[in-house]
Parts: sequence; C-alpha cells; structure tokens
Amino acid sequence: MAYLSVLTVVVPNFANAQEPPLNLQDAVSIAVQEDPWLTASKQTQEAFASEAIASSSLPDPTISFTAASFPVDSFSSRQEGMAQLVVGVSQAFPRGDTLSLSRKQKNQLAQKQPFLRADRIAKVKTTVTKLWLDVFFSQQSIRLIESDRALFEQLVSTAKASYTSTEGKARQQDVIRAQLELTRLDDRLTLLRQKEERLLSELSEWIGVIAKSRLPDDLPSLTLKKTLLSPSTIPKQALYELIKEHPVLQAIDQDILASETSVELAQQGYKPQWSANLKYGHRNDDPSGNDRADLLSVGVTFDVPLFTDNKQDKQVRSAKFKTEAKKTEKLLVARQLIANLRSTFVELNRLNERAALYHEELLPQMSAQSEAALTAYNNDDGDFAEAVRSQIAEIDAKIDALAIAINRQKLIAEANYLLLSGV
Repeated sequence: MAYLSVLTVVVPNFANAQEPPLNLQDAVSIAVQEDPWLTASKQTQEAFASEAIASSSLPDPTISFTAASFPVDSFSSRQEGMAQLVVGVSQAFPRGDTLSLSRKQKNQLAQKQPFLRADRIAKVKTTVTKLWLDVFFSQQSIRLIESDRALFEQLVSTAKASYTSTEGKARQQDVIRAQLELTRLDDRLTLLRQKEERLLSELSEWIGVIAKSRLPDDLPSLTLKKTLLSPSTIPKQALYELIKEHPVLQAIDQDILASETSVELAQQGYKPQWSANLKYGHRNDDPSGNDRADLLSVGVTFDVPLFTDNKQDKQVRSAKFKTEAKKTEKLLVARQLIANLRSTFVELNRLNERAALYHEELLPQMSAQSEAALTAYNNDDGDFAEAVRSQIAEIDAKIDALAIAINRQKLIAEANYLLLSGV
C-alpha cells in the first residue's frame, strides 16, 4: 500500500518577496498622519483662541447724528435757540469681569483640544492595531491551511490508490471521506479569503491602498505599559490612580473648568452694566446774526439688577447644575475606564494561561497524535477516519493557538490605551 508522511508546515510568501512588508508600526504611523480629525481639532483650537481675543474686547462704540429741536413750521436752525445739529458717541461696558472671564473660558475650551487629540491618536492606534492583527490572523490562517492542504491531497491520492489496488485496505468511504475533508478545507479557505478582503477594505479606510501590501510573517510583540497581577482584587481607588491622567478625563476637566467659569459669568449678571456717552451740538447764529454757543453733553447710564429671582438667580443656578453634570460625566467615564481595565487584564491573564497550555501541552500532543495516527494507518494498524480526524484536529489547534496569540496582542493594545496618560 502507499504510505503517508507528516508534512512539515511551510509558510510561503504569497506576494512579491522584494516588496517591503507593511509592518504594524508603519500602518499605525500612516493612520495617525492621515487622520483628518486631528487637523479639524487643531482648527477648532485656533478658532477658540481667536474667539478668546474677540470676546475680551469692548463692544464697538455707537455714533449718532441728530437734528434736535428744529421748529416744524420753518425747519430753520436760526429760528429757535435750541435748534442744533448733534453728533454723539456712546460706549457700553459689559458687566463686571465679563470680558476677562469670557476670554478665560474660551482659552479653557481651546486647551481641551490637545487632550482630545491625544485620546484620538491613541484610539486610532488601537483601532488600526486590531485591524492589522485581524488581517494578519486571516492571512496566517490561510497559509496554515494551504500548507496542510497538500497532505489532504496526498490522502485522497493514497486512498484512491489503495482502493483500486488488490492489496489495499481502503474502502470507498475512505476515498469519499478524504475528498470531503479536502472540499471542507477549500470552503474554509474561501471564507477566510472573504474575511481577509473585508478586513483589508476596513484597514484601507485608515491607511489607503498600502493596506493591500503583504504583511510580515512574524507576529509583532506588544508590551504592556503596566502589569496588574490580580486585577480582580485591586481596589477601585488603586485602579483610578492608573487612569486618572487619561486624556479623555483631562478633556472633561477642561470642560469642568469652563463650566465653573460659566458660573462666574452668570454671577456678573448681578452687577450693573455701564454706558458712557458724549454729545456735541452745533447751533447757528440767531436771526440778528449774534453768535450762539455750541452745546456739549456728557453722561453715563447703568441698569440696576433688582428683580433677580427669575433671571440672574436662575442663570447662576443653571450654570452650577451644568458644572455638576460635567463632574458626574467624568465620574461615569472614569468608572467605565476602570471596568474596562479590570476586565481587560482578567481576560489577558486567562489568555496567557491558555497560550502556555497550547504551546507546552496541547500542540505537542496534537502533533504526536497526528503522527501516531498516520503511522498506525501506514502500518495497516489504524483507521483511515482517525488519521483524517487527527490531521483536522491539529490544523484547528494551530489556528486556535494563533487566535490566542492575536487576541492577546489586541488586549495588550486595548490595555495600553486605557493606561494612557498625558498629552
């Protein structure tokens, strides 16, 4: 009878070997450089900075031209002594410290943008890292199956030869089983290629057509910024210390500062608003030709905030509630970050355990079982179906081990985002 041998897994390059591979670091860098959101954020910051200067400026003065006290019977400027042409200018002054507080608030909102950009960059890096790893998993899975597919083609040929041989022990169902498993492998390859195309399309949204480049053969090794030994038992306060400098929380801090300034602005409503005015009136000579003196008027006006119950009091109250709402928002975001950090490290610890189990025990056992089943079949002492099952199980175990390694790297990327601090 024909004999089968265990094939060594060879991972071939499916693209031009001279084309430089798209490593993870390059993909992340391109995505950050090409992200239009970051440009919009810088423009928003510049807009707030310009608004800060504009909001701290006095309102434009008001100029008036008036024909005052003209007699309606003749409209002559000489007939009546009070008839005059008046030029006036008035200047309003906002309440209290409104101007300086408005500038302060706009600058606080402008300073929020660097924190938002730091958070956005970290999110982009995490998202692109996960997509790149998903593409890597699909491509490596395809390579693993393609490398083992040759063994199943050999199984089909061997089963057919044994079935047609007078000395062979293979049955018709062995031939059918071998062909069936080969067909299933082809179906898995089709599904994996379909998934790869979808993932490449998603990745290209971030880095463009370079996403179609081949990836390296080796899985990159990401490292944790910090390691939690027993995340499930660490108190919340200790976890909060790890995430309290996260940019998304610092951005909310800027919102809180701006909201507190809004309270101060609302409190300026209790102060009067002043306005100064200057008027110069020119009078013509009287009918006898005698000179009439021109007139000058100077004055100030101001309002008196007396009825504050339904206006100023409510505005201050509203501003204070908005500030408390921002503080509550920060609390909720911090709780979510802590929960995500805890669950990420718990899952990461479990994946570390599974990775060790696969590499130290499961994969060697699967390889030994597969080789033993093929050897037994070659020696007419084993079952063909068992030889096929053992090969399928080994392929599945290799892909599962790869999935564990990929998921571990994705969790590390997520943990590093959660542990981000500074701008």
